[in-house]
Amino acid sequence: MLQRLNSRSKNGNFFIRLKELLGFSPRRLALYEEAFTHRSLQKKNNFGEPVSYERLEFMGDAVLGSIVAAYLFERLPRSDEGYLTTMRSKMVSRQTLNKVGNELGLLDLMKADCHQVDFGEDVCGDLFEALIGALYEDRGYRYCERFIRYRLIDHYVDIDTLEDTILSYKSHLIEWCQKEKIKIEYRDREDPGNESVKHFAARLFIDHKLVAKARSTSKKKAEEKASKRAYYRLKDQILS
Repeated sequence: MLQRLNSRSKNGNFFIRLKELLGFSPRRLALYEEAFTHRSLQKKNNFGEPVSYERLEFMGDAVLGSIVAAYLFERLPRSDEGYLTTMRSKMVSRQTLNKVGNELGLLDLMKADCHQVDFGEDVCGDLFEALIGALYEDRGYRYCERFIRYRLIDHYVDIDTLEDTILSYKSHLIEWCQKEKIKIEYRDREDPGNESVKHFAARLFIDHKLVAKARSTSKKKAEEKASKRAYYRLKDQILS
């Protein structure tokens, strides 16, 4: 497991923390500042356009996918396109990227004008992708490749383990229910609670029985959470 980086270095200097994180000196510091700017700051550039990490996240997502695809293409020379696509999806899943971003302490570098509860559940993974986007714009593809291989692939990628990883518990459950000719149903409702961010509650019924329920910031996430809980509750039946 990666050691969490100390975001509060002796002089609190952003440049020093970035150098510790990347393993080399950044050149265009403004790019990395953008990569850790939340839209709640309502920051704008010289042209009056909004500035946040979201554009760099878009770039980082594309670069990350390309580097992971190249790694798998070389690592698995006999695998077909379908298998490679599935493995890439598992390697760059939100769960994995959120874990990497969290262990690197990326949230500590975020500049925002709102409470952390309003960031969303995937913010650590989003920041990891934004950082890759900034690195690509600053140093290019090769530096990104080195960074991704060290921070992601070397520490989190085991092909045998990934093969057994379930990418979507909801899809897995639906396929199992269809195979067994069992009715599956999700019932969703808005569940605001005490948070400032809207939440949704999902209840999962299998064969007309309530099997699991969950709550999250979107219907999709709530259903996925409920599906995961249901999967582990029914795992013996599913794998039999």
